[in-house]
Amino acid sequence: MANDDMRQPSETEAGPEINTWLDGFEAALTHRDASSLGALFQADGIWRDVVALSWHLRTTVEAHAIASALLDAAATTRPRDFRIDETRTPPRWVTRAGTHTLEVIIAFETEAGRCSGVLRLVPDGSGGLVAWTLITNLEALKGFEERIGERRPSGENYSRSFGGDNWLDMRERVSGYADRDPTALVVGGGQAGLAIAARLGQLDIDTLIVDRHERIGDNWRKRYHSLTLHNEVYANHLPYMAFPTTWPTYVPKDKIANWFESYADALELNFWTGTELIRGRYDDAARSWTVPCAEVTAASG
Repeated sequence: MANDDMRQPSETEAGPEINTWLDGFEAALTHRDASSLGALFQADGIWRDVVALSWHLRTTVEAHAIASALLDAAATTRPRDFRIDETRTPPRWVTRAGTHTLEVIIAFETEAGRCSGVLRLVPDGSGGLVAWTLITNLEALKGFEERIGERRPSGENYSRSFGGDNWLDMRERVSGYADRDPTALVVGGGQAGLAIAARLGQLDIDTLIVDRHERIGDNWRKRYHSLTLHNEVYANHLPYMAFPTTWPTYVPKDKIANWFESYADALELNFWTGTELIRGRYDDAARSWTVPCAEVTAASG
């Protein structure tokens, strides 16, 4: 789409126009006005929701379809308080996928959570701005905030117990599961498995990862000799612990594999290596899963 010859407010004067769009967006959602909502989007616009409004990973294309999907989602999640996120990068003109667009990082809330989003606006040809793309993302569930920053653990349960268990004793007991079952089981300890286990752990959900490899990171370590990540390091950070800024743009496989080991240790993830999921069976009456696992031997691995 070529829009360079259309009116473009400067970044310093764009604030009121962005707020006008956000106010109109919230009003259309509140009053369930599909026509006004659709008019805020480019005809071939895109809405990508990451659990914030629809509780799904969902992509919707075309203005009328976006309006319908947003109204369906808003009926239960009740989004509100849409605003420019003043703590993030200010609105700026950028080029994305060949389109010159005003990129805005937003914040908002729903009944269940605190959310963020990326709004990309383009001139509509008549002096206003319409949305080319909107991404909405759930950042935190209200009442189940991650134990980070001011909510980090105090450490008093082991730091002041001089005659009792220390941190290592507790970690070994927790990760052994001799006295309980995990609440959540993650099958496979690659990047996705590590990331979801880390997130669940910070929500205080007892989580165990099982992986048939003998060592954390082997899913990368055992690949072909010259392998590196095919996209840039900036797009591959794991939650809570970013890659060092000294790392190369394209990370070698063994560096990633070793990082996975360090990450699992630093984030205190419960991880059973050499363990293979055999099957899973759900008991409707007990509302629980039975998930037999088996140790993977060198011969079977």
